[in-house]
Amino acid sequence: MKHRLLYAMAAGAILGRAADNPPALAPTGTLRAAFLGNNPTQGRVDSKTGAVSGPIADITRELARRLGVPYLIIPAPNVRVVLDHVKAHTADIGFLAFDATRAAEVDFSRPYSLGWNSYMVRADSPIRSAADIDRKGIRIGAPKGDSGELYLSRNLKQAELKSNPGMTVDEAQRMLAASEIDAFATNRQRLVEAAARLPDVRILPDNFFAVEQSIVIDKGDPSRLNFVNSLIDDLRSSGFLRDAIDRAKLSGVDVAPRARK
Repeated sequence: MKHRLLYAMAAGAILGRAADNPPALAPTGTLRAAFLGNNPTQGRVDSKTGAVSGPIADITRELARRLGVPYLIIPAPNVRVVLDHVKAHTADIGFLAFDATRAAEVDFSRPYSLGWNSYMVRADSPIRSAADIDRKGIRIGAPKGDSGELYLSRNLKQAELKSNPGMTVDEAQRMLAASEIDAFATNRQRLVEAAARLPDVRILPDNFFAVEQSIVIDKGDPSRLNFVNSLIDDLRSSGFLRDAIDRAKLSGVDVAPRARK
């Protein structure tokens, strides 16, 4: 997938760089942020204008404002590309869900949101809740490498996980209709959007996992990580994060409490 670079300038007057802002956070003079362009809990890319909206756009804009620099938002097709951008210094920050395997490659900030994961099943499925899933003979589809898939791969006891790279909701609906899988696992926002346009499917009313969405940076600079953590704490306490989630009209997404250090 050939992804597109989206350029944006911070709106309004740009503040001068504060003395305690670590200049290494935007060494090129532009804050470059990579995110999962196909994950609506992070942000959306307008297919006509290329404009990015959603929580990651709001957070990036505010961070750039505080640094006194313009910003560049880079939609990425998958987690690996976000990680590679950050590690290769072609992006200064990335937006990813926390997972221990990813934390071996990059440093994670405190979470800014919790994105709940659930299941989509056929409308006539006997499965009624997430508690019905982990049973012998149940086959679960999931995008390989997604946070929900990583969680299920470690926690399922009896159900079979059938994960494919880049598995889409439309592909999952076809597999459900063909009885190739019994349920499809991903974040609730994706499922809500899919159920509004796809026939003969329904979303389970409960969730199986809460994904911590965080900012990631290259490993090895505590001062940059502390600065990003302070930003998230400020945005949480001021109501900025709550407003960003509400403005994006996201389902099954909450502001993360201040917990993990």
